[in-house]
Amino acid sequence: MDGDPAVESELDSFSLTFPLPYRVAFIVVLAVWGWGINLHYLYLLKIDVPALIRYPGRPSAHHPPHHRSVYRLASVLSSVFGFSLLIFWTFTHRNTGLVLAWDWLPLAYLVVLFAFLVVPLPRTTNIAHAGRVRLRSTLRRIALGGIAEAKDGKFGDILLADVLTSYAKVFGDLYVALCMFLRTGGSATARPDRACGGAILVPVILAIPSLIRLRQCLIEYSRVRRGPIRESTGWGGQHLANALKYSTAFPVILLSALQRNWDPDSPVVYRLWIVACAVNSFYSFYWDVAKDWDLTLFDGERARNNPEHAFGLRRTLRLGPPRLYYGVIALDLVLRCTWSLKLSPHLDRIADFESAIFTIQLLEVARRWVWIFFRVETEWIRNNSPPVGLGIDDILLGDYQDRYEDED
Repeated sequence: MDGDPAVESELDSFSLTFPLPYRVAFIVVLAVWGWGINLHYLYLLKIDVPALIRYPGRPSAHHPPHHRSVYRLASVLSSVFGFSLLIFWTFTHRNTGLVLAWDWLPLAYLVVLFAFLVVPLPRTTNIAHAGRVRLRSTLRRIALGGIAEAKDGKFGDILLADVLTSYAKVFGDLYVALCMFLRTGGSATARPDRACGGAILVPVILAIPSLIRLRQCLIEYSRVRRGPIRESTGWGGQHLANALKYSTAFPVILLSALQRNWDPDSPVVYRLWIVACAVNSFYSFYWDVAKDWDLTLFDGERARNNPEHAFGLRRTLRLGPPRLYYGVIALDLVLRCTWSLKLSPHLDRIADFESAIFTIQLLEVARRWVWIFFRVETEWIRNNSPPVGLGIDDILLGDYQDRYEDED
């Protein structure tokens, strides 16, 4: 806990030790490590992630697998991060005035971090060069809500855009840090002013990732409608349902901004915020389980109780035993509902502490990291299982979604 809420306008102990720019950087570096672990574990399970996202494979078995390149990049980023943070601690000693004065150091690291990730570097650096080039081109395409064709890496575009929705609050904090740094008399390491630059900009930034996915869904729908209607593609209704899911994020963002900046004591706004959060969380949870992971938990009783698979799951389970899937379903539900902390009279103030905000961001990143394993597994099964019993309602993102037979 940061300290007495009565003095929350001052720098708390957590922010003196771990100011906002470093928190943003930490979560981004953690994402690189997480992606490496995703690739590594799925590689051990013989799930070829590069093939699924149409990323060039290694030219021979003698070349190291892709996850090693990601680990190398993550190690470089972590080393520079640790060095920068150590220098910051050495010269500030958690002194408020010094922490405010040294705000340029964590911002300098952020510049280095994003340079490593998106700025073209000489191939001789040998730091995940091809991967960074692919990341840059994918970001450029999806930044305007674009999406590749299936043969050109559509799944990779969808995966990255979905990940960005979990980093929306991190992007918001990045903007806040830069805004405070550029403001006259401000400091990037001061207590975060999430109204910096006006009450509109931060909510707009938070909405951008969901808007990107919304537009991708509409593009997919238009592609289906332009083509001939076939049983294997359906009429595109599931794309509209997916677009609706992302649109449920906007009322949450709007009502949160209203509570914070205009009418914090309005019971009407508060109740509407609860309803919006519940709709967004439970709709997204349903979609994770039923559509992204192709589990039968929310299907009809016959499919859910099919004796050929564990209750509510599916026939092919690559990642582990059924209890793992049940645990992940429960975890996904709990982490989708962290907003409910504000409903408790004993816990509602905790969610306003900087340490709690950071923890909630970490939990969402962790949820998305776990989600990736199961989303990639599902895509691999779709691409490696025979199209048995396809129906119009089994179409997801333009590809078939079957109920799977056991592997030979």
